[in-house]
Amino acid sequence: MPTPVILDCDPGHDDVFAIWLAAANPEIDLRAITTVGGNGRLSHTTYNARVVTELAGITGVPISPGADAPLERPLSPAEWIHGANALGGPELPVPTVEADPRTAIELIRDTLDAPGEPVTIVATGPLTNLAQFVRAHPERLSRIREIVWMGGSTGRGNITPYAEFNAWTDPEAAAIVLGSGLRFTMIGLNVTHQALATREVIARIGAVGTRAAAFGVELLTFFNSTYEIDQGMPEGPVHDPVAMALVARPALVTTVPARIDIELRGTETAGATSVDLLNKLKRPPNAHVATGLDVEGFWDLIEDALRALS
Repeated sequence: MPTPVILDCDPGHDDVFAIWLAAANPEIDLRAITTVGGNGRLSHTTYNARVVTELAGITGVPISPGADAPLERPLSPAEWIHGANALGGPELPVPTVEADPRTAIELIRDTLDAPGEPVTIVATGPLTNLAQFVRAHPERLSRIREIVWMGGSTGRGNITPYAEFNAWTDPEAAAIVLGSGLRFTMIGLNVTHQALATREVIARIGAVGTRAAAFGVELLTFFNSTYEIDQGMPEGPVHDPVAMALVARPALVTTVPARIDIELRGTETAGATSVDLLNKLKRPPNAHVATGLDVEGFWDLIEDALRALS
């Protein structure tokens, strides 16, 4: 049976591939997409989700906007990586699919209330929506099988020396979700930096020959150009679909139990994910943490998804 999934995202170039993987992989039943301010303003991330689902022929999946700002901090969109509209590079078509009239919190609630097994939530942006849901509906948390989050790192950051962007954007939200008691898996930079958009990867995607694949090539070409300027990486890391790959094919991602704590107030460390892999603090594990990726298997999964969408 496919795993029922809600995707909470902030598209974002790499979120696009997470959406396409979720919609096309036979092991995933994509029930809903919720959007959050992160890589771009909420108006952009919601618009982008509508664009890329329609462009790939994805129908019947409601899309609802959520939080437009972090719980306690101003939003600083990652325009230096993703462009002013969060999906820089290709010309975006005007979508005909409309956003669902429900809020993200309402859509998550209704999706969890539907009959069937508990639902996995894959989050590829700041955890603001999920923190708000935990606060608003603690009685429904038993309907969540687990949270799989692309965020954090066991090592260095990408927005500050110690913090990864999604964690840095709303560390208070991450702390709330981590403290909820839900099963939680962190897919951090230490693993996603293995999923690089190399020339060979881009050629594989282009060879699929569909409209979505051509759009994906434009996305990755732009993404690589901004990563080279910002971080000296001419081959950008395609972070977000790694989280979805764990749900689609768990054997691709190695995880270990560990303690994660979120730094909230450090002058230099706010948003850092303190991952105690060696149990130095003697605190009980509260998460599973990704430590490895089958890179070839991951790109096979992405290519298969793109071919299925054609």
